[in-house]
Amino acid sequence: MRFEFTAPLWEWAARAEWYFVTVPDEASADIREIPLPPRGFGSVRVRATVGGSTWTTSVFPDSSVGCYVLPVKKAVRVAEGLTEGGDVSVSLTMLDL
Repeated sequence: MRFEFTAPLWEWAARAEWYFVTVPDEASADIREIPLPPRGFGSVRVRATVGGSTWTTSVFPDSSVGCYVLPVKKAVRVAEGLTEGGDVSVSLTMLDL
């Protein structure tokens, strides 16, 4: 299963230097419906692609917005020239299906 979307990059207020992109409502709802083995913090393993950068990570449920969030590591932010508040085009491929 694969999702493509564009969303702004934001910094987590609780922990500076951690940046995320919020997975849209519809894609988050689809991810919640996938029967997957339980993982820590309700995470779901994914392969993410932003520009020319691809990495394996997890998306995490964010109860404050009711969607999953994708962490974007510093190496990707630097390589792709991403800045806080800027739109990020993301391709997510679900793993462990």
